[in-house]
Amino acid sequence: MSRIAKYPIPVPKGVEVNLAAGQIAVKGPLGAIARPMDPNVSVVKDGDRIVCKAAGNSRQANAMSGTMRALVANMVAGVTKGFERRLALVGVGYRAQAQGDKLNLTLGFSHPVVHRMPKGVKVATPTQTEIVISGIDKQQVGQVAAEVRAYRSPEPYKGKGVRYSNEIVILKETKKK
Repeated sequence: MSRIAKYPIPVPKGVEVNLAAGQIAVKGPLGAIARPMDPNVSVVKDGDRIVCKAAGNSRQANAMSGTMRALVANMVAGVTKGFERRLALVGVGYRAQAQGDKLNLTLGFSHPVVHRMPKGVKVATPTQTEIVISGIDKQQVGQVAAEVRAYRSPEPYKGKGVRYSNEIVILKETKKK
């Protein structure tokens, strides 16, 4: 059995978990999220905790039991606390401005870049060079942050670009004459 899947997932007060029709749905104070269950994994609600076990003895079932446990744990954490990714803009004239579900970026191009946020993801800009992307789905928050970073990823000589706030960019030495 997977070492990750051995640990049950505690369900906090105010969180409702429904297991039906090959789908797991979690509803909490921040919203609701649903995901299809893997047929190789049996997910059982046991009072105030959820237990994931491999349905067979195959390697696929063993691997997916740990994966399913991590996904369900992230769903529970998402509807209780939520997830966020912070981005920092480094460079002269690089700015960000949040307007509703749009993020307007000025990244040194001849045109402004407008990124539309998908449903369930919120964006905020505490300062002009800081972006906070938040939501209840960990995968979706991380994907949106990666898409925004991809517009101008940090270059290795001056370090200019959009980077994660905890990211360390190793700078290369410039060419010598």
